[in-house]
Amino acid sequence: MSKSGSGNFFEDFKVGQEIRHATPRTLTEADAALNVALYGSRFAVNSSDPFARDIGLPRAPLDDMLVFHVVIGKTVPDISVNAVANLGYAEFRWGALVYPGDTLSVSSKVLGLRENSNRASGVVWVRSTGINQRGEMVLDYVRWVMVHKRDPEAAVSDPVVPKTAAAVAPADLVMPAGLAIAGYDDVAAGSPYRWEDYAPGERIDHVSGITLEDSDHMLSTRLYQNTARIHFDAFAGKNTRFGRRLAYGGHVISLARALSFNGLANGFRVAAINAGSHVAPTFGGDTIYAWTEVLERAPLPGRSDLGALRVRTIATKDCPCDTWPGKGADGKYHPAVVLDLDYWLLLPRRLV
Repeated sequence: MSKSGSGNFFEDFKVGQEIRHATPRTLTEADAALNVALYGSRFAVNSSDPFARDIGLPRAPLDDMLVFHVVIGKTVPDISVNAVANLGYAEFRWGALVYPGDTLSVSSKVLGLRENSNRASGVVWVRSTGINQRGEMVLDYVRWVMVHKRDPEAAVSDPVVPKTAAAVAPADLVMPAGLAIAGYDDVAAGSPYRWEDYAPGERIDHVSGITLEDSDHMLSTRLYQNTARIHFDAFAGKNTRFGRRLAYGGHVISLARALSFNGLANGFRVAAINAGSHVAPTFGGDTIYAWTEVLERAPLPGRSDLGALRVRTIATKDCPCDTWPGKGADGKYHPAVVLDLDYWLLLPRRLV
């Protein structure tokens, strides 16, 4: 009997199944440095201990997207190692801030299953929760993944498609413990624009592009212990419909987040993702651009120093965003669009 495993295929999942994922991960300052090296993120709260202390935190927390990568990476061997593609996200909420020295563990519950008409694959919905060593939630989310079947003829249960919330309510956003904005330094943060300065309907071109190299996404895939074959096995990738490896979708999200600094530098905390989809595949050699539309500005209960900004960021490949490529009048995406992400940011308010 083989002691190695091939991971779960679609027919191995059952609605209600609970999975505790292996290998808790202790994060360090090296992880913070590698995150900057991979994506170029410049947000001050993650870059400067003095800046973080001035807003009531003990030190600079780790980047929110770094937490995203680690938590999702833990789930891959059990959920998406045999994925065709990661399809979407909903109900993402970040919880307790994560600092160097914290250890993250992850568990998941299968919420839904639906076999595809070709019987070669199906969609799996899971809710995954990451916690720190104190049992505090650091990230909780739903995602759905298209997964190969081991045997196309295998019988599967009737479809169950869960209903997810259209958006996370502002009142349900988690406020970091100790956060106090009185000492927030706009100059150090890199922008004079606070919550009040953004208006629904406003569009922001983040201008710059970042070329995604094969070496970059391969490093991030290994760094976050993401074992999905579609990302790291070039030989196996030759036999896919793309004929090559796909870049890890989270890598594109982090690039878009880093690019958004130019225009949203005071969006210091990603509090939630309402919805998101990887519209098209991304490969080594593609250059990623991004633009953001402001969807909503929401006050937060009991906070006069902070506000929530709901934004939608569109990332494209090999297409600068000054023409605002997104969906056309026919409802179809511009062919350059690779990511469509709807999320909440926390921004400082003007103090009166």
